[in-house]
Amino acid sequence: MSGHSKWSSIKHKKGALDAKRGKLFTKLSRDITLVAKNGSDPLSNSSLRLAIQKAKDANMPAANIERAIKKASGPDSGTVLQEITYEGYGPGGSAIIIDAVTDNKNRTASEVRLAFNRNGGNLSEPGVVAWQFKMNGLLHINNFSGDIDNLQLLAIDSGAIDIVINDNEIEIITEPSSIESVRSILNNNNIEVNSMEVTRIPENLLELNKDDTLKTIKLLEIIDDLDDVSRVQTNIAISDELLAI
Repeated sequence: MSGHSKWSSIKHKKGALDAKRGKLFTKLSRDITLVAKNGSDPLSNSSLRLAIQKAKDANMPAANIERAIKKASGPDSGTVLQEITYEGYGPGGSAIIIDAVTDNKNRTASEVRLAFNRNGGNLSEPGVVAWQFKMNGLLHINNFSGDIDNLQLLAIDSGAIDIVINDNEIEIITEPSSIESVRSILNNNNIEVNSMEVTRIPENLLELNKDDTLKTIKLLEIIDDLDDVSRVQTNIAISDELLAI
């Protein structure tokens, strides 16, 4: 793995604000309902299990999680939710890939296209940038104050393929199928994992000038704030200096 763009770090910083607005819980509920249509038992539905854990990591109330699961087979289950992926280029040629869950793909496509057009980007055809990313498990550990060497050994022995350390903020990258076992082993060794998700990680990072980097971050934040967008990833390198802005 060549590195990580740190865009996820920016998302986690703004996650608390999203939760206060309720927007994050709405997105998480929709994700749960979508995967629960393939089975409401998290023991036999790994996608649902991960979606529930992601919701718990965001401090989403258990009642909200239960309602989202029941919605998949309740009176509103006739609502057709679709998962759609969009791809495009941002300022400076940055690659951007977006996952959305929607009941109206025309509305979502229009909103995503408008965000690109108004912020120096270009919505493209499927497959244009996806090849630059790989699907991986990603675990976040915040404010770690323990033994880094011990953490690294445990993570590698449990199946991690890369570990990114930035001061006391740690990201552990795994194969998608290994993410739950890595978290379990770390938790069993009293290492708290603050959040985890299966997401796309860029194979290589693109260095942009400061102006294009800031424009790309603005575009990513606008797209991420769209109601139907579940996840947005990029391949730009973000310096610690810009991360602190």
